[in-house]
This record gives sequence, C-alpha cells and structure tokens, in this order.
Amino acid sequence: MSSECKYDAKHLEDKLRARFEPSHVEVTDDSDGCGAKFSVIIVSKEFVGQSLLKKHRLVNQSLAEELKSIHAFSQKAYTPEEWEKVQQQQQ
Repeated sequence: MSSECKYDAKHLEDKLRARFEPSHVEVTDDSDGCGAKFSVIIVSKEFVGQSLLKKHRLVNQSLAEELKSIHAFSQKAYTPEEWEKVQQQQQ
C-alpha cells in the first residue's frame, strides 16, 4: 500500500463487521492494492425493511472517514433473504 493509500480491504471489512454484524461480507480492492477503488458485498439483518438507498446510506455513513480518501466505491447491500435469492439465481 503506497503512502497515498490510507486503507486496505481488511480495514474496511473489519469496520463493516463491527458496525453491521453481517452474515456475509466481501471487500475487494479493485485498484491492484492501492486502496483507491473498492467494491463491497454486505449481508445484514439490519437492512431488513430498508430501501436500497437507505442501505447504501447506512454503509456510507459507517465508512464516512474512509470515503473521503477513496476515489471509487461500489456496494451491494442485501438482507439475508435477498442474498439467498441472489445465491439461488447464480446456481
């Protein structure tokens, strides 16, 4: 990780795990280890009853400090039921 890149995938994953207690979380550094571009898949009961926008806002709020220095961030936030459907569609 270069001096410009403050965060790595493990840091983001640890922070998301602490905040959401997800049943599944994947954080991928899409910038070849630089820490400038991340994608996240997170599955949490906390998202039940929340709109897609609200789920994304919750994730963004939990990573607010990190997002100040990350150039690109994409996320997919699911309830456990939604994740189960996604998994079934991929089979």
